[in-house]
Amino acid sequence: MMRGVTGRLMLLDTASLYFRAYFGVPDSVKAPDGTPVNAVRGLLEFIDRLVRDHHPDRLVACMDADWRPQWRVELIPSYKAHRVAEAHETGPDEEVVPDTLSPQVPVIEAVLDALGIARVGVAGYEADDVIGTFSALAEGPVDIVTGDRDLYQLVDDARGVRVLYPLKGVGTLQLTDEAVLREKYGVDGRGYADLALLRGDPSDGLPGVPGIGEKTAAKLLAEFGDLAGIMAAVDDPKAALTPSQRKRLDESRPYVAVAPTVVKVAGDVPLPDVDTALPRAPRDPEVLEALAARWGLGGSLQRLLTTLNS
Repeated sequence: MMRGVTGRLMLLDTASLYFRAYFGVPDSVKAPDGTPVNAVRGLLEFIDRLVRDHHPDRLVACMDADWRPQWRVELIPSYKAHRVAEAHETGPDEEVVPDTLSPQVPVIEAVLDALGIARVGVAGYEADDVIGTFSALAEGPVDIVTGDRDLYQLVDDARGVRVLYPLKGVGTLQLTDEAVLREKYGVDGRGYADLALLRGDPSDGLPGVPGIGEKTAAKLLAEFGDLAGIMAAVDDPKAALTPSQRKRLDESRPYVAVAPTVVKVAGDVPLPDVDTALPRAPRDPEVLEALAARWGLGGSLQRLLTTLNS
């Protein structure tokens, strides 16, 4: 599907962006019936700015079909456990989402579909995994737009893959390439997953290795190359590890054995066959017009339509 397709591909970590829109746009932005639409309008404004500033040829809104896949939870049960609103025996657990954001998500999905912007989520996988697979298959440059640093692991200068990380809205983006990663973390994209695994991430329920913070993790990776090299050093009495580091890494072997599968994004998700071309005109103008009227999307939608058509 993606092989042989070139041009600049932009991949949106959609939930990350609509959460930012929700918290960045006042909830006084409402539909005619008084329903908040701040996330909807904010996301449309984000997309408008991204297309104007970065000129993608192709655009995919990547979705969380499962924000907490069971295959990750089975390996590390604490994975995102603190964000579960309601657990389900079958199907994905429900995530804690602000009350006035949840009703906006179906509206966002309907508007993206009517616009003709490709929207892809795959059962059993997070948006990160969808992004990782599109990125792996792309033959041209890739811009990943996300407020989630986990995706720094995909940065690859040789393949033209970079992360556009919003610092303030999407008007101020950190264009994250390997030079930025080395300056901030002392690693490249490939090394970032190992750094994150060792450091841990409370926001995702990843414990990390006790006593190994970001700076220590970066030093260990610089010394021993990668996670495998660090763990080999634990068994080498001549290796330059402190007694405390050796003990903690040794005690963390069960975590280190399974964490790479949890932390590293999948690159082999079965993607559907979709048209990723940036739409120049809406796929379904009548539906879009009805959505615009129902939800009061006004100038936010019109500006995006003008940008897409230019």
